[in-house]
This record gives sequence, C-alpha cells and structure tokens, in this order.
Amino acid sequence: MEAQASVSGALQGGLVGEGQYKVYSYKIDIQSSRAPEFVDVTDWVQDIVEETGIQYGSVLVYTKHTTTAVVINELEPLLLEDVGHILEHFAPREGGYQHNDFEIRTVNMNDDEPPNGHAHCQQIIMGSSETIPIMANRLQFGMYQRIFFIELDRPRPRQLIVQVMGVQGEN
Repeated sequence: MEAQASVSGALQGGLVGEGQYKVYSYKIDIQSSRAPEFVDVTDWVQDIVEETGIQYGSVLVYTKHTTTAVVINELEPLLLEDVGHILEHFAPREGGYQHNDFEIRTVNMNDDEPPNGHAHCQQIIMGSSETIPIMANRLQFGMYQRIFFIELDRPRPRQLIVQVMGVQGEN
C-alpha cells in the first residue's frame, strides 16, 4: 500500500507593500502506510506552484509533525532503502528511549501515545522543511533532485504545508 494524499489551499497572504509579492499557503493531507515511508511530493508541489502563477520566488515545504521529515534527494529505490537502513542504525526502533518509558515520562502524553522515541531521534537528523527557488514558474532542481515527505513513526494521517512566495507575472 502506498501513501495517499489530497491537496487543498487558498490565498493566505496577499500583496505586501506596493509590489506584486504574494504568499499562498496550501495543505497536503497524506495518509501514510508504513515507516519508514518515502513519499515523493515533488509533482504536487510543482502543480501548486503553477496554480499560484508565481514566476520568481521560493516555495517552503514543511511538515507539521515531529516524527516526519522533509528532505530533497534522489528517487532511486536502492538509495531510499539505504537511507532507511542508516536511520534504523542511527536510532533503532527497538532501542532504549526514555521518551518511551511511560512510567517516568510526564510531558506531552496522549491517551494513544506510542513508543516512538526512535522516530523523534531520526527526524532530528533529517529536518522538517526544505526551501526551493522558483524561476519562470518552475521549481529549480538538479538533475535527480526530488522532494520527499518521510514517515518515520507509524501509518496515520499527516499534513504537509506548502507555502509559495514570490512575484507573479506572465507565463
């Protein structure tokens, strides 16, 4: 099973000063299916950029969760498998984490709190956002670069924020 997603958005910002600088914010709802899971969101982000009409500026892609990450890298299955192995080596799912000891932990507890210390530790080395330049209404990437949303914890609904900022103009 692959992650499923839907995109929604609206103008959240607007004209700043006297220029044509605008800010648009969108939300991508993602239903992850496993961990780790690498979801290529590049095409969705490019579609959003095209919809806004921003010709020159940047796009911020940000995850709202402390157990997911956003990175830019190559869409090559063996590489993604290697990254999964490195994450497991760095912070193994079955490792000993104080965060998972619900007898001593008292902060940020929920009724359905999972033992996910590994996912928090993995996220710290990956990060929660990427910023990509826009030129002529196109994301500016190297040959193999793609944007990945990465689930590190467990299958569940997630949200990715895409904020497009810049100058509109003729396509």
